[in-house]
Amino acid sequence: MSIPRIVVVGGGAGGLELVTRLGRRLGRRGRAEIVLVDRSPTHIWKPLLHEVATGALDSGLDEIAYPSHARANGYRFQRGTLCGLDRQRQRLQLAAVLDDDGQEILPARELAYDRLILALGSVSNDFGTEGVAEHCHFIDCPEQAEAFRRDMLDTFLRFSASTQDPSPRLRVGIVGGGATGVELAAQLYDALLMLHSYGVTELERHQLEISLIEAADDVLPALPARVRQAVRDELQGLGVKVHTETRVTQIDADAIHTADGQCIATDLAVWAAGIKAPDILAELDLTLAKGQRLVVHDTLQNVDDPNIFALGDCASCPQEDGGTVPPRAQAAHQQALHLYRNLHAQLDGKPLKPFVYRDRGSLISLAHFEAIGTLMRGTSARRLFVEGHLAKFFYISLYRLHQRAVHGNLKTGIIMLVDGLNRFIRPRLKLH
Repeated sequence: MSIPRIVVVGGGAGGLELVTRLGRRLGRRGRAEIVLVDRSPTHIWKPLLHEVATGALDSGLDEIAYPSHARANGYRFQRGTLCGLDRQRQRLQLAAVLDDDGQEILPARELAYDRLILALGSVSNDFGTEGVAEHCHFIDCPEQAEAFRRDMLDTFLRFSASTQDPSPRLRVGIVGGGATGVELAAQLYDALLMLHSYGVTELERHQLEISLIEAADDVLPALPARVRQAVRDELQGLGVKVHTETRVTQIDADAIHTADGQCIATDLAVWAAGIKAPDILAELDLTLAKGQRLVVHDTLQNVDDPNIFALGDCASCPQEDGGTVPPRAQAAHQQALHLYRNLHAQLDGKPLKPFVYRDRGSLISLAHFEAIGTLMRGTSARRLFVEGHLAKFFYISLYRLHQRAVHGNLKTGIIMLVDGLNRFIRPRLKLH
């Protein structure tokens, strides 16, 4: 009798935590074959991509190689990009994998499944704005973050070596006042201070001009007013020019144009405004909600096919209050654990349980300058405002929880020790 094959597409925070738990509990015991599919060979926790983009986090040290992790945790890894789905035959199609020169490494192929979990995350939504694709950096994946980091370093060097202007000013435009845009703005100032101390650039803090542009009436519009105000004050104290209620209409090679007639000059532009699920989901003949998110029941089971599940940013999961689960890292973490339990129960012939999202609060890290946020007290709706070292501790703890889920307690403890040693051994910024 053959065992069921559970295929998870997407090795982000939720997908990797899910296959790790399934592999340890079901894969190792031969109760199910667990397969992870991802287009990249390695994993980086997405909330830290802004640190990869500035060099504060070395992706070469912190990334997880899927093949070795799979071997250690009882699942199989297949590299590939989802390009089609045959629900009748229960097959998914994977596109050919190409190298940097366009040569085929792996051919296009099919992969059979008994249960399919889509954990494809989200990508930036440019809303069709003219010039965004041509002139903006995105920070949706490690490759894009590394591309921005290289461009950032080159730009710092170019401006530092300028002889035409005795006091050059480097202008960075960030569109989107959500967590990514806010944290990236602060991280850029921190990166400049480090690069200046290492002698990589002669630019000083007052020569970096960052414009943060948000269409809503404030930065971090989904967070409590006290957090928004504290973050805004801290950004402005660093020198960030915060433009709220400002809609971008066009982006050129050297400027961002807005609906109110402003022309904000830029040397580097980043688009971090809004998200949507990957475009491939619109081609799978499955019911979609706003932002191309897959509509699922509260059990995370797809409304069109009982053998398909979805979690994380790409899933639109209803809640008792009439809303849907927000696209946040803590939601993906909670859903991964819940879906692991549901799939395990389903194999035992037990009914699926509904997922209930628990908001644990929100934390924003502004590099080494500050950390600000709220924590939820128990199961009540009361929020505890935190800032400074305490907020930074809880912010770092979120990453440690993810590491514990994918590595276990012992290995996470060793990683924490190595991270502490690296602060003394290695430079604080990746310089190459």
